[in-house]
Parts: sequence; C-alpha cells; structure tokens
Amino acid sequence: MNIPEQIRAKLAVLEPSVLDLRDDSAKHVGHAGAATGGGHYCLQIVSERFVGLNSVARHRLVYEILGEMMRHEIHALAIEARTPGEANS
Repeated sequence: MNIPEQIRAKLAVLEPSVLDLRDDSAKHVGHAGAATGGGHYCLQIVSERFVGLNSVARHRLVYEILGEMMRHEIHALAIEARTPGEANS
C-alpha cells in the first residue's frame, strides 16, 4: 500500500463524507523534508467527528490518527478539516 493509501485507510476511522488528499511532494523537490523521504500532502476532510472541535483540536485529532506517519512518511500536511454543516454552507 502506498503512502496516500495508508493515509486514507487510517483516516477512515473518522468516517469522512469527503476525503480529498493531494500529494504535493513533487513541488518540494530539493526541500530538506524531501531529502529524508517525507512527503508533502494537502488534505481536505469533512467529518461529523469534528463537530464541537475547534481547528486546533481537529488538526490534533488527524495528527493523532496518523501517528508515526507524521514522523517519517509525512514531512508536511496542510489540513482543511470541516464539519458537514460547514462544508454545505
């Protein structure tokens, strides 16, 4: 399983209605993070699990779920985490 597939599989526990993951690693060739093999990703995710959580708590939840991947396979992760209500407005 490649890294984007692993990320999607781990985030499935949030039961997202939207999970859009873009691999921007090619844009960062030559960057220090690219030298260690860590990728650069952009995530848009919509989940009921974010209801009642502020932006920092939502990001922490995503980081917690991804765990060790944040230390090795992922160098940078831009996150847009919304509730279904926020996504529909």
